[in-house]
Amino acid sequence: MDRDEYKGLVRQLEAESENSPAAFRTKVVLLSISAYVLLFVSLLVIVAITYWGIGYARSHHQTRLLITLSVFAFLMVPVFYVVIRVFFMRLSPPDGREISRLDAPILFEVLDKMRKKLNGPPIHHVLIFDEYNAAIEQLPRFGLFGGHTNYLMLGLPYLLGVAPKEMLATVAHEYGHLCGDHGKMGAWIYRQRRTFLALYEKVEALAETSWPHEMMYALMRQFMPRYDAYTFVLSRQQEYEADNTASEIAGAQHRATGLVRGRLLAQWIAEDFWPKFYKQTEALAAPAFFPFASMRTAFSLGYADWATQPRLSAAWRESSGPSDTHPCLRERVEAVGGDARIPPPIEKTAAEALLGSFTKTLIEEFDRDWWKKEKAEWQSRHQYVARSKQELAAFSTQPIASLGLHELQQFALLKAEFDSPQAAKPMLEYLLAKSGGPYPKPAFFYGRILLDEGDERGLEHLETAARGDRNCIRSVADTGYRFLLEKRGERAAGAWWEKIAVLSD
Repeated sequence: MDRDEYKGLVRQLEAESENSPAAFRTKVVLLSISAYVLLFVSLLVIVAITYWGIGYARSHHQTRLLITLSVFAFLMVPVFYVVIRVFFMRLSPPDGREISRLDAPILFEVLDKMRKKLNGPPIHHVLIFDEYNAAIEQLPRFGLFGGHTNYLMLGLPYLLGVAPKEMLATVAHEYGHLCGDHGKMGAWIYRQRRTFLALYEKVEALAETSWPHEMMYALMRQFMPRYDAYTFVLSRQQEYEADNTASEIAGAQHRATGLVRGRLLAQWIAEDFWPKFYKQTEALAAPAFFPFASMRTAFSLGYADWATQPRLSAAWRESSGPSDTHPCLRERVEAVGGDARIPPPIEKTAAEALLGSFTKTLIEEFDRDWWKKEKAEWQSRHQYVARSKQELAAFSTQPIASLGLHELQQFALLKAEFDSPQAAKPMLEYLLAKSGGPYPKPAFFYGRILLDEGDERGLEHLETAARGDRNCIRSVADTGYRFLLEKRGERAAGAWWEKIAVLSD
């Protein structure tokens, strides 16, 4: 099933779901159950036919048939093994720093009250991780069969960036997926969707290791797109229901404000905070300040940059995507009765309210771990920048006509990276016009400059770069996709992605 067929099926199922929600939910339940039934019935039929056939061949002295069926049975052993192994496959638990009730008694008290009010299952592990996000994962202890372990994951940046009630609303939303608001069967489907997709990814990764895995992957590949589409539509419904749970626990206004703040601040962190933080590598062999220790202050001082009407308006115009079970910001906020309102500055963060003094311990640990992982790459980048700027200064003292092709290419790339794209543009044009090409990296930089100016000719240069250097195919695909998605829409962007992806084969 290709992208357009999948999107068409999703639209059809969304209409079906809106017309008859109860009937659609029943249909999805039956589809989920049928996944088990069909698989195990198929295996049992194979076993029964093989057993009967071997018995028949023996009683009627059909030696050739007996040998054939015996070989078939032998070959089916690894298939049965793979199936059983898949259904009892242990999924890896999420990463994070586990905290206990002694570490954060207020947080655990809040979770206890939430569980009591929603009559939900226990949260077995609370993990703090390094992303601006919060989530709950429910992992089966025995593959797809029962014995679930629940992990609540709270991102330290998220705790440092939102208000306590907003964090409470987010946790209630995630916890709501596991509680009675969807009904026990709806929650079961929600878990099965996540588990099936995780298992499908594992089987796909193992497909080339043996023919039984390849056969299992081929079977799942036929079933999963349709199953994914049905459960996708139901999961999107459940996102609205989980938002209602969040509103019930923390209040509709806090849920709406938290959704808006989360969207705007997450974008600012990705596009401004981290790039500016890593900009320090150009001047310092070690950061002047560490990331997690600086987040609270940075989020507050950056409020005027990320909490703006233009950013909110842009986020509000986005539509729900065909691959994300979360509806778009506008639809979610309006569903809880909110509107497009810029979130106010916060006086006390969720970390301060729920973790108290333990926040400092976590910040120190996360910064220490971050530097341990990043130190070598940071210092390597610092040394590269120092060498590159010396080289750029040396090139700048020489006439362009005196430079060879390799030197000219290096000069143009350094100018684009450390001066400015506009300063490098004439030199890139000069280089690309010379014989002796192709020049993949200059073509990529020049194409990106043109796209930043709104000039679609940049796509031609990006394609030239991809054809000349397979290592830049992913960057070319990403850059062109984002440009076309904004300019022409998803169909054109998807066509571009597929066109460039072919070059990697």
